[in-house]
Amino acid sequence: MIIVKSREEIELMRESALIVSKTLGMIASEIKEGVTTLYLDKLAEEFIRDHGAVPSFLGLYDFPNSLCMSPNSQVVHGIPNNTPLKSGDVISVDCGAFKNGYHGDHAYSFEIGEVAPEVKKLLKVTKESLYVGIREFKAGNRVEDVGNAIQKYTEGHGYGVVRELVGHGLGQKMHEEPEMPNYGKRGRGKLFIEGMVVAIEPMINMGTKNIKQHKDGWTITTADGKPSAHFEHDVALIDGKPELLSTFQYIYKALGIESNEEDEFRKVPLVL
Repeated sequence: MIIVKSREEIELMRESALIVSKTLGMIASEIKEGVTTLYLDKLAEEFIRDHGAVPSFLGLYDFPNSLCMSPNSQVVHGIPNNTPLKSGDVISVDCGAFKNGYHGDHAYSFEIGEVAPEVKKLLKVTKESLYVGIREFKAGNRVEDVGNAIQKYTEGHGYGVVRELVGHGLGQKMHEEPEMPNYGKRGRGKLFIEGMVVAIEPMINMGTKNIKQHKDGWTITTADGKPSAHFEHDVALIDGKPELLSTFQYIYKALGIESNEEDEFRKVPLVL
């Protein structure tokens, strides 16, 4: 069952989402060659708690940390460890925060030092596909309209779209209905309803769409060992149109990037 949110609930969710956004912005200032993911995880937990929230992932389904940190061929659910990051790495940082009874949950894939041009392109196309998908989250459309748009865009560049892992509804629980796959056929799936909130998150592989799960029960990698990229936003359906609750602007401020990619999904521009 899809749980529709009131405007008041959506504003509470925006607060949770923006705590995640700010956490990722803090991580953007700290993530670099020689830093360990376990160190970054500790910083994130402290930051989330200092902002009056609780890390959503810590203990969720017995996950041991506050961040999922998935470098290179890891797709998602990577467990932070003491291995230093190195130049040329790319890493998905997925973060959740729980405040006022609601979750925020989104992700960004970072470049460490000098990254190969073909990997840069993978990240660029995957992030673009996120917005391609968000545009389809509107009144009159259905779940697979979003997935179909993401699939066409990324497969058009020769990439593999992961099938086993999907986006999801979001609210008082981290994972609510509907599931939001990154593939599909137009016109299929549940109809979008005013007040829905979803996490849309393309997980795109440079090579094969196939993945494998490791013995730790969490880590998922590409079957061919090629890099994967992952970007995620929290989006509400308001007045029949998608509105972002999360933002990458804190990341961009930390990295010195100027972007207006989110403007079409906000009634009021985000002011930092």
